[in-house]
Amino acid sequence: MLQKILEESDLKVFRNEAGANLLNGMASSIIANTNLTGRLSFDVAIFEVDERNVSLALKEVNPHSVLLLNIFRDQLDRYGEVNQVLKDWREALSDIDSNTFLFTNGDDPALSFLTQNTKLKTYYFGVNEKLMKKDKVEHDVDFIYCPNCQTKLGYKKISYSHMGKFKCPKCGFTNPKTKAFSTLPHPLLGNYNIYNANAAALVASKSFDISFVKIRKALNGFKPAFGRQEIIKYKGRNIFVLLSKNPAGFNQSIDAIRRLNKKGNILLALNDQIPDGRDVSWIWDVDFENLPKNSKIFISGDRAYDMALRIKYSSMIHDSGFMIHEELKEAVEHLISETNPNKTLFILPTYSAMLETRKILLGRRLL
Repeated sequence: MLQKILEESDLKVFRNEAGANLLNGMASSIIANTNLTGRLSFDVAIFEVDERNVSLALKEVNPHSVLLLNIFRDQLDRYGEVNQVLKDWREALSDIDSNTFLFTNGDDPALSFLTQNTKLKTYYFGVNEKLMKKDKVEHDVDFIYCPNCQTKLGYKKISYSHMGKFKCPKCGFTNPKTKAFSTLPHPLLGNYNIYNANAAALVASKSFDISFVKIRKALNGFKPAFGRQEIIKYKGRNIFVLLSKNPAGFNQSIDAIRRLNKKGNILLALNDQIPDGRDVSWIWDVDFENLPKNSKIFISGDRAYDMALRIKYSSMIHDSGFMIHEELKEAVEHLISETNPNKTLFILPTYSAMLETRKILLGRRLL
């Protein structure tokens, strides 16, 4: 989103668009965009950075702006608990130039606290309270205790997971003043993508002084990155691919399907390869009970039977049954055969399964 806004404002931009978000991926994207003499002829570079590589990346570059979108547990076998990730981020931010712009999610209590006393030029984004439809804390949360005094936070409204309008009943810790741009177009489903759009708009306006007329125009024509609510036409069917790789993200994918309000069969593809994380216990924190009741469920991936067991335990609520295919291509073809032409179906894969899915549907894993 940010790249499109900047490019339509006549800035030349590159990013690590293949999704390689470790240091080698950043380096590769730089090399790919240099000329024969090793020079870059760009105004801006945007790097998506893996959680555990933030501190490493900030030692290698002096950024103009840093954007922290959210913090959720993910790949516990590699990252450890989110508290350790936050500790690393705090240390990394304390070492960068005070002229750096910092943007973060004011509806996330952990990030609000993390950036509260920073020396950096800090701005907060959020979403409009009327878009916060939940009124109770669910079990995919990571931070519901006050980071200042450890008292359980009170929530007036919840957007999703632990993000919402909060206040500590003991010390008064609460949301900072956030920017929620109610007039921006939202080309993708889900509150998490409204956060993304608002974050991109805030960075563009504060870091690059781009007008909201240009921001609105850019977002109106935005198309998603591969695997992130990407729609692929295959054998006459519209296949909606929603990358789903942790509890909060999976729940948002399920919520996006429900909000789309289209009847369609669903394939859940669970892998445990290095890009996904070896530990799949997180699937028990996903609310699969909220899957549409009138959809047929297909299951595949390296850990298909782990997913099938999880779905079986929700079968008293979700009574449409499910089918298991060890081979992903076989699962995709069965899914297609069970879906009428011109109808929509949904694939919710983990990261490596998303790449395999694109290989099957498009003949290529990436772009």
